[in-house]
Amino acid sequence: RTAVEAGSRFLVSPGWTDTLLEAMRGSGVPFLPGVSTTSEVVALLERGVTEMKFFPAEAAGGTAYLKSLSSPLPRARFCPTGGVDAAKAAEYLRLPNVGCVGGTWMLPAEALDTKDWDRVQRLA
Repeated sequence: RTAVEAGSRFLVSPGWTDTLLEAMRGSGVPFLPGVSTTSEVVALLERGVTEMKFFPAEAAGGTAYLKSLSSPLPRARFCPTGGVDAAKAAEYLRLPNVGCVGGTWMLPAEALDTKDWDRVQRLA
C-alpha cells in the first residue's frame, strides 16, 4: 500500500505469501510476485497468476532452468532478476516464457545520486 500511495505504477517482490498476494491484487496496479522454484510457480498458477519475477535468476538456474519450465508450464511468464546483466539479458529475452528482464545494472547509481532524471528516462 505504501508503494502505491507513493506513486508506484507496478509492484515487484522477491517472493510471495498469500497475504502479500492479496495485497498486491488489491493494489490496483500490475504486480510480479517472486518465485525461484517450480512448486512456487505452480502454486501461483493455481491462484491465477501467470506473470512472475524469477529471483535470484542466475543463482536459481538461469536460462537453462526457465527453458526447462517453458514446455510443462506454458502459461507462466517471467521477469528474471538477480545476477542478470546486459549480456545475459539478451539470452533471457530469447526464451519464449520471458517477457522482460530487470536489474540494478539498468540504472547507474550515479544517475540517481545526481538526480539526472533525463538520463533515467532515456535508460527506461
